[in-house]
Amino acid sequence: MERIGFMKVLVILCLICGTGRARAAVHRVNHKAVYNHTLATILVEYASAVYMSDLTQLFTWTCARCDGLTKGFDVIELIVDVQNCLQAYVGVSTNLNAVVIAFRGTQERSIQNWIEDLYWKQFEMSYPGMPDAMVHHGFYTAYHNTTIRPGILSAIETSKALYGDIKIIVTGHSMGGAMAALCALDLVINLNKKDVQVMTFGQPRVGNAVFASYYKQALPNTIRVVNDHDVVPHLPPYYSIFPHKTYQHFPREVWLYNIGVGSLVYPVEKVCDGSGEDPSCSRSVVGNSISDHLVYYGVELGCDIAMSCGIVMDPHVKKLGTMDERGNLVLLKNPAISVLKLNATDDATRSSI
Repeated sequence: MERIGFMKVLVILCLICGTGRARAAVHRVNHKAVYNHTLATILVEYASAVYMSDLTQLFTWTCARCDGLTKGFDVIELIVDVQNCLQAYVGVSTNLNAVVIAFRGTQERSIQNWIEDLYWKQFEMSYPGMPDAMVHHGFYTAYHNTTIRPGILSAIETSKALYGDIKIIVTGHSMGGAMAALCALDLVINLNKKDVQVMTFGQPRVGNAVFASYYKQALPNTIRVVNDHDVVPHLPPYYSIFPHKTYQHFPREVWLYNIGVGSLVYPVEKVCDGSGEDPSCSRSVVGNSISDHLVYYGVELGCDIAMSCGIVMDPHVKKLGTMDERGNLVLLKNPAISVLKLNATDDATRSSI
């Protein structure tokens, strides 16, 4: 019995020491992989805030999720495509010295329904210099064929006028991560932006192997964070025997998981290889968890209220925006106004649309 107890202790110590070596190796690779834990914990809060339905609080950055590591963020433009149930914002973080673009993931009440209904048809891109690149039709349409893209591009120019030519960081969770990737590629390929960085959370696959190869070349400063058994990054499915016809992730994945024995659990952040489909990372487990999809770094990622595509807004804020005949809304900060002062807590005067 004493020998068995000693062996248990030895196994635990080996796990701790071995994991410590693995973490040290991760840190050595981080410089090349551009993964930064602190940056990830900041950007996941931006990806969480974009789910807020109260546009007054979001636009004035006074919502419950608009605090902590993102405090002091200046929202330049908020785009809500009600017709297609999409939402994104653009603003400037003085702490990061960067324009931050965040895309909301699916607003459906049930993530499971969205997963089951995921439209997998591929679409041939028309980007210059990217022949044979195929992407997810639904994700491509959500970014390119809605009010989202024009609003994003307009906000980038406004940000430049206010803060100068600073770097751009694009983020998003779930489907928002897929849109973030397409937005970043658009900025680099079509608009010749130079300093663009991407970090997404629980992102599904976006395109085929050819697309992943082009993307890797255009945006090497990209991180896809995957939490343990999160189901969404496993979709649409990847089949190595049909790389040109099916979907493949672009690099670089960072896989979050726990290792340990009994009550002793040690969190690991593994920077994966440059293939995009590292078999020793999230592909080594079954992606079957919705709960792992909804929380990253302890931050909740999902809608704040159980209503499909519903938004709440103060009438005074509504006057600062433009709305088309379909109800799609763009709230844009006037470059001449340095600080927007509104009573973001006056619930009595808010209206739902």
